[in-house]
Amino acid sequence: MSARIDLNADLGEGFGAWRMGDDAGLLDIVTSANVACGFHAGDPDIMVETAAAARARGVAIGAHPGFLDLRGFGRMRIQESPRRIERDIAYQIGALQACAALAGARVTHVKAHGALANLSNEDEAVAEALARAVAGVDRSLVLMVMPGLPAERAGERAGLRLMREVYADRVYVADGTLMPRAMPGSVIHDADEAARRVVRMVDEGAVFTGDGQKISVAIDTVCVHGDNPAALTMTRAVRTKLEAAGLSIRPFAEP
Repeated sequence: MSARIDLNADLGEGFGAWRMGDDAGLLDIVTSANVACGFHAGDPDIMVETAAAARARGVAIGAHPGFLDLRGFGRMRIQESPRRIERDIAYQIGALQACAALAGARVTHVKAHGALANLSNEDEAVAEALARAVAGVDRSLVLMVMPGLPAERAGERAGLRLMREVYADRVYVADGTLMPRAMPGSVIHDADEAARRVVRMVDEGAVFTGDGQKISVAIDTVCVHGDNPAALTMTRAVRTKLEAAGLSIRPFAEP
């Protein structure tokens, strides 16, 4: 088992007066925060406040760009050209960089959200657009990807530093992608089950499909979705079990 692991969550996913999840509670547990950049969620106030709260806790700040889909929370597949996708991602990274600067912080990494992330793991052209956007804005940014899929390969070709991610609260299918949310059992809500799964994944360097197949992967970080109703309890359980297994929980990209 690796001696070090990062623990991340997707945060800042409210909009205006509406808030999603317990960001303050999660920031006390995670080591990296992926902050919505205004397209699927988030606004300037939330972005600055989330960056400031992360900085105060020594949590690394990442841009979490998605499709322009506030109504669907970035989970609607929108047909866009690779050039448009590249520019939309760059725009969102820049927006969070500016808001983080107002909070005296800096952006260290990028992780695509929702339908955009799913497409980057299926479509080589979308994966290339993602990698080009990150490299074009700032080559020092780390790209967070699911291992063994097109986004990882595109990041490698672009010469980017990569952070390979597994999910505590999602079930995998045979090609190494996530089971669609619409399918029963695709999202895990039991904190103890999620924590046990994470320790096994990190220990064996693999993800496990819903039907028990093992897929060997490199693992640098573990994600718990901030919009999962059990997120706080689950993230605390995951961290506790990882530390009990002898791992140091630290940000992969130092803030």
